[in-house]
Amino acid sequence: MTPTPIQSAPQSAVARQALALAGVFQAAAVVDELARTGQCDERAWNTLIHATLETNPESFAAIYGGHHNNLRLGIDTLSAVMDRQRNDPAVMRYGFSLVLLMQKLRKDDAMLTSLGERLGRVQGQAKHFGETHENVIASLGQLYQDTLSTFRYRIVVQGDPSLLQSRMMPERVRAALLTGVRFALLWHQQGGRRWKLLLQRQSIKKSLNALDDR
Repeated sequence: MTPTPIQSAPQSAVARQALALAGVFQAAAVVDELARTGQCDERAWNTLIHATLETNPESFAAIYGGHHNNLRLGIDTLSAVMDRQRNDPAVMRYGFSLVLLMQKLRKDDAMLTSLGERLGRVQGQAKHFGETHENVIASLGQLYQDTLSTFRYRIVVQGDPSLLQSRMMPERVRAALLTGVRFALLWHQQGGRRWKLLLQRQSIKKSLNALDDR
């Protein structure tokens, strides 16, 4: 994934939290698009997969490819959520469920270790085939199924049953869910907390509004 142009990551903690949370909601929006239409925004998809595989980034911005517009779908989705303008409850449910799933993952050291080790092997695949090759997506989907989907709390994806059962669609949906949890972990690492969402709602909105669409 080649970012053009490169931009510096936000300096403030709240702005970085807002971008990470936008990644969560980009994953939620992509899951919803795939489940309902079988397709999704290509730039958004590429960014999510890149972020999942980028486990040792040179900088915060490198995680999402160096430019905040790689997270444009998530920024716009989260902005609408903060403004209470979303009329698609599935996206909101997926987004907040991904945060909940991340919190459960943080308490499971064995699963965190397993995820890290197996992601290392998938990175090897990505170097050989390319980040969005179906072999890589299949491995990411299997990784989600073997780990995060084993929690008692599970995310149920709703959509067109025929699409959800089509070739590679379960793997793509699971890969998107995996990257949503990755961004939720990033949000937490930057100081994001569920109880802060209400208290910092205006600050998050201001940070998102400052990310102009260029």
